[in-house]
Amino acid sequence: MKKLTGLTLVLFTICFLAFVSSSHASQAANLHRLINSRRSPNPLVSDSWAELHATEEYSDVYIGPQDGLMQADKIDALPGQPDGVDFDQYAGYVTVDPKAGRALFYYFAESPQNSSTNPLVLWLNGGPGCSSFGYGAMEELGPFRVNPDNKTLFRNTYAWNNVANVLFLESPAGVGFSYSNTSSDYNHTGDKSTAKDAYTFLINWLERFPQYKIRNFYISGESYAGHYVPQLAYTILQNNWNAKTIINLKGIAVGNAVMNNPTGLKGIFDHLWTHALISDETHEGINTFCHFEDNGPTPAECGMFMKKAVYEAGDIDFYNIYAPLCDEPMLRNGSTGSVNDYDPCSDFHVDSYLNTAEVQKSLHANTMTWIGCRSFDYWTDSPTTILPIIKDLIANGKRVWVYSGDIDAVVPVTSTKYDMNTLNLPIQTAWRPWYINNEVGGYVEEYKGLTFATVRGAGHIVPSYQPERALLMISSFLQGSLLPFS
Repeated sequence: MKKLTGLTLVLFTICFLAFVSSSHASQAANLHRLINSRRSPNPLVSDSWAELHATEEYSDVYIGPQDGLMQADKIDALPGQPDGVDFDQYAGYVTVDPKAGRALFYYFAESPQNSSTNPLVLWLNGGPGCSSFGYGAMEELGPFRVNPDNKTLFRNTYAWNNVANVLFLESPAGVGFSYSNTSSDYNHTGDKSTAKDAYTFLINWLERFPQYKIRNFYISGESYAGHYVPQLAYTILQNNWNAKTIINLKGIAVGNAVMNNPTGLKGIFDHLWTHALISDETHEGINTFCHFEDNGPTPAECGMFMKKAVYEAGDIDFYNIYAPLCDEPMLRNGSTGSVNDYDPCSDFHVDSYLNTAEVQKSLHANTMTWIGCRSFDYWTDSPTTILPIIKDLIANGKRVWVYSGDIDAVVPVTSTKYDMNTLNLPIQTAWRPWYINNEVGGYVEEYKGLTFATVRGAGHIVPSYQPERALLMISSFLQGSLLPFS
């Protein structure tokens, strides 16, 4: 009987998600391409990212001249922004490798109030290859969202810059407006190079914005940023020992995060089954024949049952199993969006807005065709687990929060709960509900060194689906306090 390797099993699972997801499908497709790249003749893959990282030398990090660039990056006004904008915003490029001509694009929104004392938060989206500006800033936690006319913006009442100064980075080079003049760079991109360039970006950005050098600094992100965020935090800690600029890292928060392949993949199908999306027989067949924790051969029946799951689940958005699908995105002039009403066609509005010449000019971006997710044909390194880095961050006294929207089926809450169990940390505060506006906003459990929280009624991109709950969640994280019990 023909067998599937453990690698092919992972690939098939991601293909499954890419096939059935109607919204943000490119993100699932990018995960598919990542797994597929591991089939290269000489893949650089290790279960120990820190082991791979140990070969890197950061003592000679490039630091370029930054005088005058902060003011040059200041945005006068974004086209179509609403009246009464009461905060400063900046955008532009930071060179991370002048020889290769590699530069990363950022967007920065300061707080309307207390910007001089509020912490600095870096936000990263995943993919790998998806834009933290297009998704994170323009559809999730940024100060604006795009109206259905594709030309004007409306204010996000629950933007995270209400409680922090928020920096959005399009990373690695080739994503969004970020670029390299050396095209071969795109063939040598992976977790290691992404962390190294992000660290170089931060060192240079802090030279450009020196008032933030000693500010409390946090990193947050979602999805494949479950790799990016801990890896960058680890890089910062390793280099703070002898770096000229000490980054005042206080903690990380990752949502619906890819962290541990074996438990992550098993959690997907358990979530589908417990939400009545696949049959008992299919779930039993997958658990019988799909050996998620084994890299050895897997029976072909595994693929058969996964194909059956595709048929049974039907045409739904796996990033939020209860969300409406975007039919034909319609241009609606004069229509104003609301942050309280999820728009399944947001991707199309953002894509159209960011590809307007006037918008690109206001952002100080290169004139180009902007896309939400870039395909990397070969991703050089991606460990199967990030949990050892999480443990290292905890051991170094950094605040670690893991949160999960509970109706995401791509990186579902079941996967994250299995990840938490794998860490085997002592429980300090037992599982309990947390509240907002006299309603249960989700659930929280505090471990020794780590807090795990769910956001009720949220999908993969938590701030899009539950913006008010997400703001309370991140506020509690920044304050170092548990989510409220009443």
